[in-house]
Amino acid sequence: MGSFKQRVGCLHAHHSNIAYVERAFAPYEVELKHFVDPALMYRVSSDPDFSVVDASRKVEEQLEWMAQSGIDVILITCTNYIVFAEKIELTMPTPVITLDEPFFHEICDDPLPQTLVFTNPATVEGTMKRLSHIAALLDKPDISSLIEVKVVEHAFELIMQGRKDEYMEVLVRSLHELREAEPDRTLAVAQLSMVDAALQVELETGQAIGNPLRSLMNLLENLLG
Repeated sequence: MGSFKQRVGCLHAHHSNIAYVERAFAPYEVELKHFVDPALMYRVSSDPDFSVVDASRKVEEQLEWMAQSGIDVILITCTNYIVFAEKIELTMPTPVITLDEPFFHEICDDPLPQTLVFTNPATVEGTMKRLSHIAALLDKPDISSLIEVKVVEHAFELIMQGRKDEYMEVLVRSLHELREAEPDRTLAVAQLSMVDAALQVELETGQAIGNPLRSLMNLLENLLG
């Protein structure tokens, strides 16, 4: 790519996602610009008068603001932001990549009985709808029947409070329990904040656990490598 660095603008709902994205892009000559806005998710969960239409309009404003900041590509890392962005017709020329799309493509390419693990229950419905939508676009049979969803209870509030060590402990223990309970099922984590725990359990068991960061890194290798 010569001396020109592509500028990738990353939209996060929580600052904890920044380190994961930095890791994914580390091998490449790109410049990352991070935009972190947790306020929208707080508003959606706490204000009953704030509608999906209001939330989508706010995401549209945020994406257009980012595009006007000299960004070449936008990456959305938050599942809820992705769901809201899907509901709007973006007219800006800046391409938008969603973190979960390469992950869903990989799931659809290898449709096996799979347990998909979450910590944030608010993201489950939107994630599964998007997975079914992408499966339909890829002309794959509806794979949702092969996927069992598990939510690790009371974990997400730990990461939102900045208690990452405790979050890791809870998640590592839960992933080990799921691996032991259903050794024949493929295991994957659905959120970026879960990647480090998944990698630790991989090392300890010698068995792969799918995660959206690895899928993104595979896509980047094809695009930028």
